[in-house]
Amino acid sequence: MIYALRHRTTYDYESRVTFARCVLRLTPRASATQTVMETLLEITPTPSRLFERLGPFGEMTTTVVIDTPHKSLIIEAHSRVDVHTPSGQLDFGAPWESIRARGLETVDLGCDGPASYLYPGVRTPIVPAITDYARLSFPAGRGVVQAASDLMRRIRHDFVYDPKATDVRTPPAEAFAVKRGVCQDFAHIMICGLRGLGLSARYVSGYLRTIPPAGQPRLEGADATHAWVSVWCGAERGWIGFDPTNDIVVQDDHIVLASGRDYSDVAPIDGIILAPGKQTLKVEVDVIPQEELRLLRPAFGAKVT
Repeated sequence: MIYALRHRTTYDYESRVTFARCVLRLTPRASATQTVMETLLEITPTPSRLFERLGPFGEMTTTVVIDTPHKSLIIEAHSRVDVHTPSGQLDFGAPWESIRARGLETVDLGCDGPASYLYPGVRTPIVPAITDYARLSFPAGRGVVQAASDLMRRIRHDFVYDPKATDVRTPPAEAFAVKRGVCQDFAHIMICGLRGLGLSARYVSGYLRTIPPAGQPRLEGADATHAWVSVWCGAERGWIGFDPTNDIVVQDDHIVLASGRDYSDVAPIDGIILAPGKQTLKVEVDVIPQEELRLLRPAFGAKVT
């Protein structure tokens, strides 16, 4: 499935900003299941410096420095991506205990190996209550894919999607206690539970294809960024994505921007500015299958052909 992506972020500042340095993770990640065909970044005002590098987890980062005084910063990323995740019914996988043992014995320290995603972090600590919750899906001998699928299903069933309940800084333990949150919270909770059991799990940021209601037009900018979990299921199967917000195994409707240990490794935009006062943020995202582009007005995907 080929998608045209548009991700527009607008910052409006109360006072004039004299200096900004931002790290952008807005270029989709190339992998065995995702081919990045074209990308384009447009930034207003124009940066005085811009440089790219490959991050520690295989993500493409773009660092920009802006020293032109401004009261508005617009960052618009366009991409065309071919997602080709293998389809079909997954088997249950090897028993999860054997996958845990293989992960702990690994000597692969690369960004796609399991070692970097085994251990707790600031945003994904070991929380005994979350480990105990996850353990219910992992009885002795259960296949790792079946067990992870069950944990994903339970999170979807037991938690309420509520954007007002948490914010980007909410610890997993707090979201778990109230059983409410958004995709970032559900991904962090699932990762905490898996790592508490000794399994390798990574946080994935990206986009989810949405389909407008029947008879309704696709609204420009109405899609959003998304987050889910990727679980290492052994060298033979590799990483398999699980979306606890929607209770679906990841296939061609998910487009990966970046993956890491937690949200702090993959934030689409972070950085510093020099200015007093408040700021407002607006994010607009479009995820459009290529075959739909001809039916839409030129604003969609016009920058990438």
